[in-house]
Amino acid sequence: MITLIRRFVRFSAPNFTGYGLVDESNGKIQAIEGSPFDEYLMLDRWYEQSHIRILPPCQPSKIVAVGLNYRDHARELKLPEPDEPLLFLKPPSALIGHEEAIVYPSMSHQVEYEGELAIVIGRRAQQIKPEDAASYIAGYSCANDVTARDLQKKDGQWTRAKSFDTFASFGPCLAVGLCADNLVIKTYLNGQVRQSSHTAQLIFPPAFLVSFISRIMTLLPEDVIFTGTPSGVGALQPGDVVEVEIEGIGRLKNPVIAAKYQ
Repeated sequence: MITLIRRFVRFSAPNFTGYGLVDESNGKIQAIEGSPFDEYLMLDRWYEQSHIRILPPCQPSKIVAVGLNYRDHARELKLPEPDEPLLFLKPPSALIGHEEAIVYPSMSHQVEYEGELAIVIGRRAQQIKPEDAASYIAGYSCANDVTARDLQKKDGQWTRAKSFDTFASFGPCLAVGLCADNLVIKTYLNGQVRQSSHTAQLIFPPAFLVSFISRIMTLLPEDVIFTGTPSGVGALQPGDVVEVEIEGIGRLKNPVIAAKYQ
């Protein structure tokens, strides 16, 4: 059962940049003073979503990502399930928000989408146990771990393939109070479903990931973990529109454009 308590949006509007809370009855956003990572005060200021620019839900010091973390994706690739999470990093400079454009780099000829559940850290986490991890999670969002697949294969390691500007799409909101054990996750390409799975397919669930990563590196408030992608990964082209939808969170939408310099 899903119990969605609050959906926070970080946004910019005339004379305001900050956080707001989505009114589930009408979709309007009520601005807050402060942030969901600390104390905040509700303001008597309301915004239509069509009149604002939605920003990434937070400003992480790092984005930790997990490879091969869905059972259906491992089966699709005919690979054994890993014994431990396969970790890599994406730079914060790759981050974009809802409706911002993914730029297809001229270095690559095979750029692919990877729809994912994102974990957002709420407080400093270091050497924590899995059973304590829930209290360190601020909430969840949608993510797209965009990847230059040809460069990933060519390089033999993943930094270049995963790190281009705009290759970490994230949003549209921070869902607080959501149980992530069995959420429907879908990716759409030009309106057609290309990925469809459930977070119950995760090999390493959120609490385990937060604990495992905290034993390697200290996680700070607003840090983000991309938890891996299900089966159905495929190619993007300039002119495409890719959307990642997760039950209880919403839909992250991004157009794809060609790099200015070819």
